[in-house]
Amino acid sequence: MSTVAFVLLSYRPDFPAGIERSVAALAEGVRRLGHSPLIVAGGPAAPGDTAEPCLVRLKTVSLPWPATARDVESALADPGPVVDEVRAVLAAHDAAAACWAEPLWGLGWLSPAPAGTRTALMVHKIRPAGEERWRAALAAADVICPASDWLAAEAAHAGYGGNRWTTVPNALLADPAPVPEPAREQLRAAGPVRIAARADPEKGIPEFLAAIPDGWTRPVQVVLADAGFELRPGVQQDVAARCKDQASRRLDVITLLPALGWREVPPFLARAAATVICSIEPETFCFTAAEALAGGTPVVCYDFGNVPLLTGPAGLAVPPGSGPEALWDALARLLSSPAAYHQAARAAPARVAPLVSQQSAATLLRALRV
Repeated sequence: MSTVAFVLLSYRPDFPAGIERSVAALAEGVRRLGHSPLIVAGGPAAPGDTAEPCLVRLKTVSLPWPATARDVESALADPGPVVDEVRAVLAAHDAAAACWAEPLWGLGWLSPAPAGTRTALMVHKIRPAGEERWRAALAAADVICPASDWLAAEAAHAGYGGNRWTTVPNALLADPAPVPEPAREQLRAAGPVRIAARADPEKGIPEFLAAIPDGWTRPVQVVLADAGFELRPGVQQDVAARCKDQASRRLDVITLLPALGWREVPPFLARAAATVICSIEPETFCFTAAEALAGGTPVVCYDFGNVPLLTGPAGLAVPPGSGPEALWDALARLLSSPAAYHQAARAAPARVAPLVSQQSAATLLRALRV
């Protein structure tokens, strides 16, 4: 059995970010397969670290909370100490493989692995071809692993590919557990619409809430959470404030809820009538869509990115240029048609059945030849 390391400076258990969440699922899959996962993150230590016993925090990198890419670049201005420390950590744990979770935040561009350690670059976004760290990370990795088939197709369209590229799908932390049909019908008739997202402008939450129809009476519950990174300082606070402004207009139906832990999100979404992915940029995977489907909850989304491919017949997709009003219209149509709704709900669990953590981890280990 082998030790497989995952490196991501921003990693914190239970915080709402897709890359962190993907690392957690792969680590769980490695563990289920009988191997030993190791997660290497930046400092400082944080409350909740004990939830992940395989987490090691670096002493040479300390990031503010939340951090920006500029903060990471500043922390790595002299990369020598972090390269030495990461190599020492990997050697001390006799890691057979190191997976860089991102070109910058996951140190893929530095690729600080000891000699003989197999390396993988986990890809969650296709970067511009001229981006220096992206090129360095691609060149250094033994294997390159996009997080979805949609992302792999985008990479091929951009001119990337070859035998070093293997899709390693993002995975669920828990196996699908669909709500039984009688309870599902109760949810269709009167259950809440539930959304879980981080406070990022690309998630489109304020715009979606602003477009709520005047006659809408069903509860809309939104879990809005801060991640450990942001595009620029204060952007998460701005999104949260805009959401509060919109919720204050419709206190009769809109409720903003605090963040949930990773394992709390699937049951939260399972007990929804439907969820809406209102992201204004294409999602390269979308954990909340997958977790909703795992509970048998239909998904309404824009018809771009990975979400409509993931959802298939288990929901409705509207043209991306049609705006949030079209999402509300599709949601109302779905909930008002018992036949269409239950057909979508029955189709949902099968859409994510292959996304179990050990299956994705097995794909990664085969690619790494571990």
